[in-house]
Amino acid sequence: MRQIVLDTETTGLEPAAGHRIIEIGCVEVMNRRITGNNLHLYINPEREIDQGAMEVHGITLEFLADKPVFAQVAEEFVNFIDGAELVIHNAPFDVGFINHELKLLGARWGTVEQRCRVLDTLRLAREMHPGQKNSLDALCRRYDVDNGHRELHGALLDSEILADVYLAMTGGQTNLSLGGQDGGSGGQRQAEAIRRLSADRPSLRVVSAGGDDLQRHLDKLRSMAEQNGQPTLWETEES
Repeated sequence: MRQIVLDTETTGLEPAAGHRIIEIGCVEVMNRRITGNNLHLYINPEREIDQGAMEVHGITLEFLADKPVFAQVAEEFVNFIDGAELVIHNAPFDVGFINHELKLLGARWGTVEQRCRVLDTLRLAREMHPGQKNSLDALCRRYDVDNGHRELHGALLDSEILADVYLAMTGGQTNLSLGGQDGGSGGQRQAEAIRRLSADRPSLRVVSAGGDDLQRHLDKLRSMAEQNGQPTLWETEES
């Protein structure tokens, strides 16, 4: 299974109000393993960035001035996600923005839903933890995922964090730690080698039940069967 954990940063909250995508981060997961094959794009929105949005992600229009517009990166982006399952926290927000960008390029680009399956981890978290906080930061605390380096939102950074959270949420052990040692680094989890018993170890002692033990066991089983008004299993088979 190929999954793409995805996040975006934008100029504001509503594509209907003309807001645009300014950053896309994609982290590839294959068969529940983070591959390191990521896609990270900064995009010139050709419009101002809301002050509130800038306080969240810290990206300025000056920084984006020499970056490509969405039309220049659309093919690279679509080819990267095509056919995968997208894993997104609060998926309607990001999918809505991406579909808006694709619509501006023309009908031939279609929609995200026509190209990919979409899994919303916010919806999944609400089903798993009803009545609790389910923001990405809250999930990091709940699943012991380190996000101490996350001072501002960033599309690639948030995708990397969400990938770890998603794997923990869905029960997949992303690393095996033996002897209290960390099993991975840099987001790529590596399983530790399994400790095996020595081939020349002493044989295990086998103790068999004696005649008196077997008889007491038989008597106990017959007593239990009589209390239930039923014969023992082997007596039923013999008859």
